[in-house]
Amino acid sequence: MGMVADLVLQASIILVTIFMFLFMHNIPQNLYSKFRYRNRTSFQAKRHFVRGAQLLAQARSTEDPSAAYSLAKSAADEADLSISLDPKDAAAHILKALALDLQGFKTSALDSLDVALSPLAAKSLSDHEKGDALFKRAELKMLVSCGGGVDSALADLVESVRLKDDNAMSFCLLGECYEKKEMKEEARKAYENAIRVEPKFKKAQLALDRFGS
Repeated sequence: MGMVADLVLQASIILVTIFMFLFMHNIPQNLYSKFRYRNRTSFQAKRHFVRGAQLLAQARSTEDPSAAYSLAKSAADEADLSISLDPKDAAAHILKALALDLQGFKTSALDSLDVALSPLAAKSLSDHEKGDALFKRAELKMLVSCGGGVDSALADLVESVRLKDDNAMSFCLLGECYEKKEMKEEARKAYENAIRVEPKFKKAQLALDRFGS
């Protein structure tokens, strides 16, 4: 018992010494200040993101092209402010990509999605969010390259449907990519999966009709 008591006493002395050292060097206060700063910065970044998302929703809902462009530009500006405060948050990069796409800047939108899906930023996304982002990137790759970026888009779509298997548009675009590569059985299966997810998906049904299904 005496040995145990000595060990407990020695441990207590060591802990007291450590805490005294930390307080003497103002470490707890510094850690708290950094934590408080990170929280404040994160809050401001989220505020700009939410504002940008609201502006993007308004841009998509208006029937006035001029107003839609202006709102989308404001949404992209809010996304930039959010990114400046929290560059590792993929959501802000995706918001910027969607806003740029709505303005017609598809190459710039693709660049933003590349950042969002980079290893550093993509960690902030759930599997479903990453699946959606991969689908959007594949769609833009096909548009920017005038259908020439099939292999790159195909890789994104295969991963997209693996992460999120309830997006009919992902399966349909995957089918189109397989068709371009003359992989008919794979294309048929992709279109069938699109119909499985969304039975009234006309584009996928027309594609299957071409195959005689």
